[in-house]
Amino acid sequence: MNPSGRRKFIVGAAAAVGTAGIAAGVAWWRSRDAGLAEPPREPPPADFPNALLVPGPSGMFGVVDATQPLAIVAKATSHPLVPGKPGPMLAYEIEQDGVRFLNPVLKTRKGAGFRARFWNALDEESIIHWHGLEVDSNNDGHPHYAIPGGATYDYHFTVTNRAATYWYHAHPHHLTGKQVHLGLAGLLIVEDDEELALQQALDLTFGVNDIPLVIQDKRFDDSGALIYTPDAQDRDHGYLGTDALVNLTPRPYFDAAPRIYRFRILNASNARLLRLAFRHGEGLIDFHLIGSDGGLLDRPRPLQEAFVPAGGRLDVLLDLRAARSPADLTLVSLPFDPMYNESESSAPAGDHAPHATDGSDAPRRSAIPDGAALDLLRIRVRGKAAYQRAVPQTLSFLAPPPATDAAPRVITFDLAGGVWRINGMTYDIKATPIVVKRGATEVWEVRNTARGMPHPVHLHGFQSRVLSREGSPPQQQSLAVDPGGLAATDLGWKDTVTVWPGEIVRIVTDFSHPYLGDQVYMVHCHNLEHADHGMMLNFRIAS
Repeated sequence: MNPSGRRKFIVGAAAAVGTAGIAAGVAWWRSRDAGLAEPPREPPPADFPNALLVPGPSGMFGVVDATQPLAIVAKATSHPLVPGKPGPMLAYEIEQDGVRFLNPVLKTRKGAGFRARFWNALDEESIIHWHGLEVDSNNDGHPHYAIPGGATYDYHFTVTNRAATYWYHAHPHHLTGKQVHLGLAGLLIVEDDEELALQQALDLTFGVNDIPLVIQDKRFDDSGALIYTPDAQDRDHGYLGTDALVNLTPRPYFDAAPRIYRFRILNASNARLLRLAFRHGEGLIDFHLIGSDGGLLDRPRPLQEAFVPAGGRLDVLLDLRAARSPADLTLVSLPFDPMYNESESSAPAGDHAPHATDGSDAPRRSAIPDGAALDLLRIRVRGKAAYQRAVPQTLSFLAPPPATDAAPRVITFDLAGGVWRINGMTYDIKATPIVVKRGATEVWEVRNTARGMPHPVHLHGFQSRVLSREGSPPQQQSLAVDPGGLAATDLGWKDTVTVWPGEIVRIVTDFSHPYLGDQVYMVHCHNLEHADHGMMLNFRIAS
C-alpha cells in the first residue's frame, strides 16, 4: 500500500471510532498498555528522586472533557512543588462531575463548541489567552478584556484548529509574567481524524505512552512557595528560575517500557530558550519530530536536537526499543550561546543572586543562566514489550504555505535606550499601528537587530508558516534542512518563532476569518518580561 493510501486507510479507521473519542480519551486512566510487561519496581534514582506527574483523573494536571461547558476559576491554592513543602501558588480550578481539577489538561475535538465562564478570584485583574487557537478577538484573551478580581468573563467559540497541543495561560498586561510564573497555565489538546489515526497506528494512550511534558523554570523561597521578584536585569533578559520543573515536578523520573512513546513538549517558561535532546550514555539518541505548534507535519523528521522557544511546542516520537532495556535516558537541554552579549547590558543573564522577599539582603540561589546545560527528566526503560509497531511515514495532509505577490511587511524587534520595542514603538493598549485587510495573505519580514537577544515572536489568532531564515547564527544554521535555512521545527504551522540577533525570518499568514466586524489581535515577544514591559503591538484585521 502506498503512503497516501495507507494514510487514507488509517484515517478512515480512526473516523469509524466516531465522536466517542473524547469521552474515551478522558477515561484513559482505566486502560493499560496491551502486551506490555509491567516494569519492575525499583527505588527512584538518587539524582532524580521524584516520580513525574502525569495526567490523571483528578487534581493537578487532571484531564477534563472540554466539549462540556466549563467554569474556570483563577485562584490562590497550594501544591507541593517542592516535595514535603505544600507551597502557595496560583492555579486554574475546574470542577466536573463532582471532581476537582487544578491546571487541567483540556481535551476537545476540531469542530466542537467551547463554552467556559472564567471567574477571576484573584485580587488583581486577569484574563485567559488560548495560545495558538484561531478565534475572534472577543475570545482570544487580549489584555483589553482583562477583568478585575471578583468578575467573570464568558468564552464561546467553535474549535476550528487542526489537532495539536495548544495551551492556555494568563494574559493581563503588566501581570502576565507574574501570573504565569506563579502557576496560571495549562494544556489544551485538540484532536481530529488524523490525530486519532496516529494514536491507533502506534497504540498510543494519553497519559500512559502519550505523555505531555510541560517544562518550566521556577524560583522558590525557603518555604517552597513560588516567588516572582524581578529586578532590572530580569526585566531586561527575562525572569529565569533556580530550578527546572517538568509537569511541576523537580528532578523527575519516568518509568517506561521498550516501545514507541510520544512526548508532547511545551516550553512554558517565562523566558528560557531550550535546546532539547535525549541523552543515552555518552551520546544522543535519535527521535522523530512529528509536529510543532500547529499540529502534525506531513511526515516524521529524524532529529537529535531542537530549539524550543518560550511558548513553543514539539511533538516527538521516541523509540525506546533502540535503548535495549534496561537502560537510562535523560531529556536534556544542551548548552548553547544565548547571545545575550549582543545586548546593551554586559551582565550575563541569570548570573546574579535573587534576594529574599522579606526585605533582607540575604541572597537566594542564583538563577540558572540561559543557555546552560540542564538535565530535565530521567527515563528508565525496563521490562519487555510485545510491540511491533513502526513510525508511520505519512502523518497528515499539510498544504503548502499560502502564496502572495504582495511586498513583505517589515516588523523590527530592537532595543533602544534600554527599552525593547517593535517597529520603534512600545505597547499602547488602545492603538492598532498594524492594519491588515481581512482575507489578505501577508509575508511578515521579522527582523531582529544585532544589538539584541533572541525573541520568541508570537502571533495571536492565526497560525503561520515560516518561509525562510537569513543571517542565522551557526547554532541555528547547523539545524537547517532546506536551502531557505529552515530547521525541521519550522516546517509545520507555527504561532511562536525564535528570531535570533541579526536574523531575518519571513513568515506568511492568511488573515482570512469568518467573524463579523474588525478584529484586534497582538504580535509580541513571548519572553513575558519583555511583553509586560511593552514589546507588543496590536494589529487590526479590517473588515
